[in-house]
Amino acid sequence: MKEISDLDKNELMALLENAAKNWLAHDGLWFQAVEEKFDMETAMELDGRAWERFTVLEARRIMQFLGLEPGGGIPALIQALQFRLYALLNVQEAVDISDTRCVFHMRDCRVQAARRRKGLPDFPCKPVGIIEYSGFARTIDPRIRTRCLACPPDPHPEDVWCSWEFTLEEE
Repeated sequence: MKEISDLDKNELMALLENAAKNWLAHDGLWFQAVEEKFDMETAMELDGRAWERFTVLEARRIMQFLGLEPGGGIPALIQALQFRLYALLNVQEAVDISDTRCVFHMRDCRVQAARRRKGLPDFPCKPVGIIEYSGFARTIDPRIRTRCLACPPDPHPEDVWCSWEFTLEEE
């Protein structure tokens, strides 16, 4: 019988990607269940509450794993973004990087791509995205401010699902 400790690097990466897919599937199924029982507005409200807590938890765990201290600025944020569960499933990049600013693009989003394949409209994730990315960035460094540049339901470039600007405000 094979155990996790017997897996090689490629098998561990596949297992981690599978776990990320399972997490995302659960998130989507939970959302759909709330939407079916109540309505989209209630589902969005409750999703926002859940992300408000989860994004901080995820950021703290990533910081602990990487040995990052709070207050690491834009470099720490860029590094931490690469270790989010989403990073295993979506194509993302940080651009226009300086010590005080960066822009983060979600080039390919698994959730939005699935909706497009099914002929559904873009999921209006901006309200939850603002909660998610702002909370994540503030946890990495309380001086980081987040601004949404593009996110559904707003129009967005064809090659970018959502885009976020992070700036470091000096105290």
